[in-house]
Amino acid sequence: MIAPQARRHANCSRIDEISGSDNAQEAEMTLLKHLFEPITIGGLTARNRILMSPMSVNFGVDDDGNVTEQLTAYFIARAKGGAGMMLVGGAAVDPGGMEAPRLPGLWDDACIPALRKMASSVRPYGAKFGVQMMHGGRQCMHDNKVAPSPIAAPALAKGIPRALSIAQIHQMVAAFGDSARRCKAAGFDFIEIHAAHGYLINQFMSPNANKRSDEYGGSFENRIRFMMEVYRDIRKKVSDDFPVGVRINGDDFIRDGWTLEEAIRLAQILEEQGVDYLHISAGVYGSTQLTIPSMYASHGCFVYLAAAVKRQVSIPVVAVGRIKHPELADRILKEGKADIIAMGRALIADPDLPQKAAAGAYTQIRNCIGCCRGCIQSVFDQEPAFCVVNPEMGREYVMEDVGKAEKTKKVLVVGAGPAGLAACRSAAIRGHDVILIDAHGYLGGLLRLGALAPGRGELMDIIGFFQNELERLKVEIRLNVALSKEVMDDIRPEQVIIATGSLADTPIIKGLSQTRMDLCSVTEVFEASVGTGDRVIVIGGGQVGLMTADFLAEKGKEVVVLHRGAHFAEEMSSNDRYYLRERLKQGNVILYKKVAIKRLLSNQVVFRSDNQEKCLDGFDTVVFAEKMVSMGQSVQMLKPYNITVHVIGDAKAARVLQYAIEEGEQIGREL
Repeated sequence: MIAPQARRHANCSRIDEISGSDNAQEAEMTLLKHLFEPITIGGLTARNRILMSPMSVNFGVDDDGNVTEQLTAYFIARAKGGAGMMLVGGAAVDPGGMEAPRLPGLWDDACIPALRKMASSVRPYGAKFGVQMMHGGRQCMHDNKVAPSPIAAPALAKGIPRALSIAQIHQMVAAFGDSARRCKAAGFDFIEIHAAHGYLINQFMSPNANKRSDEYGGSFENRIRFMMEVYRDIRKKVSDDFPVGVRINGDDFIRDGWTLEEAIRLAQILEEQGVDYLHISAGVYGSTQLTIPSMYASHGCFVYLAAAVKRQVSIPVVAVGRIKHPELADRILKEGKADIIAMGRALIADPDLPQKAAAGAYTQIRNCIGCCRGCIQSVFDQEPAFCVVNPEMGREYVMEDVGKAEKTKKVLVVGAGPAGLAACRSAAIRGHDVILIDAHGYLGGLLRLGALAPGRGELMDIIGFFQNELERLKVEIRLNVALSKEVMDDIRPEQVIIATGSLADTPIIKGLSQTRMDLCSVTEVFEASVGTGDRVIVIGGGQVGLMTADFLAEKGKEVVVLHRGAHFAEEMSSNDRYYLRERLKQGNVILYKKVAIKRLLSNQVVFRSDNQEKCLDGFDTVVFAEKMVSMGQSVQMLKPYNITVHVIGDAKAARVLQYAIEEGEQIGREL
């Protein structure tokens, strides 16, 4: 076993230090007493202050818009995990209001039976279950969009929408009210009106999207008219005792958009009208602060907006925005900045987060890493959502508890990157005797190096989770140990899992052997095994290349990136990439795409870009960050042993993080 202090990582919290005392459980429970206090909304009492945010996951809905077993199982897992309240996200009140193809439909009474089945299936597990009703307006991804005015969305959703007529606005108001009636009839505990994030109601409220000259445009009172009519119609159709909340932006973060001052004015009006709670978020498609920020954004980034609203109203206020640590959630409540904490991606990554936090089992929480790749980008791409760190997300309905293996096996895992760590954990849970070796002196593989790039430290959260789990499961870890005959003879494993990862490839470029510039790989740069000069050329503009450029630019280097492709860092989510590109604009970094490198000279690189030949002169270092190649050669030396060998992760094929973790967990379940 590795020493306990070696398992601590950069994001260790004060909770981890408390847990070493005899009174750790009591201290931790006291620390989170605000988060786990019940709260009453209208006539509804929830067991704690954690609200699972409404999120569009784009799965678990059939061709008619009815929810299926897949979506039900997804919510059951999170209700079992201890969330106080949960919201079905992206439920459309009209067929034309669906932002993605596989979202729940509320526009016909035919939806009620399936919704009722889902609500009744979730109810026994104690979470209060609600539905967020919405219409995407100009931000829908289809070609038949409607909006207050014929103005295209600033980003993502292409095409100019049709402006709603007065009669169509009245029909849309009734659609919200009828949808609310159906949610109540289906047995849900509450509903939320989505009036944020640049969707239809927000579009009416924001001058950026609303250029109408009739009673629905112009003044503040006119711009909120649609919102108020929607709420009143809902109240008329669900009665006064059914809890209704409203999600609004505290700030659109876009030119000529909705502001915090307007949000406070509306919040006070909504309270007077009988709204039961307010959910304060921010941003629209194309805003300067993203609605769903990546790991580059600070934790609790929108809490100040909720706090500003809370100071002006007495009804419960929900805070949201990169709140993934229970300690932060509790502190927000303690400081009076909100009454409820919305956690979305944190509960995708770990459905059991509330239970673990309540029990003081902080090291067992599988934290979201804020990459936005599976939960956000997939939905933007109109594909089902997934989670990079939690392969079970969306598969809960087919996952089975395989339990302990019938026969305990001695399993050797070679490679302590994400794939190897996931395999160790999964195999150990099955009861196998697992030994992990790695040729390096640390856990995490290339992901640990990637976490050294500016703003990427949160990648260590998943490594920290696996470290803690391997300690809990008593997995033996041998670092600075490479696979060899001596190791095999000593351990005598029954099965071997090869998870040795990948390394940076060196491209074939004319003049490579003659140049006087220093040549190095991206791994050498991050390992600090080689230094670089002050003027650096990075070959490769994928995620690794841009992270490398950012890493060097922060150290004061002048950096040029040469990318053969037409788009930079395509493997990243657009949300994550946005922040990285903004950082590169602030650094001394120049990017070239569609590059064909012709040759290297003494201290020059000659290349073509935009159909022009260019030359970079006076550079002293070239970093290769273009392509990774698998390191699965260890399989050859195992042939004489006549044992089962599994190759997973980048050792199988250099790919992205999600496959490494998914393959590691799956192979462990199969042993």
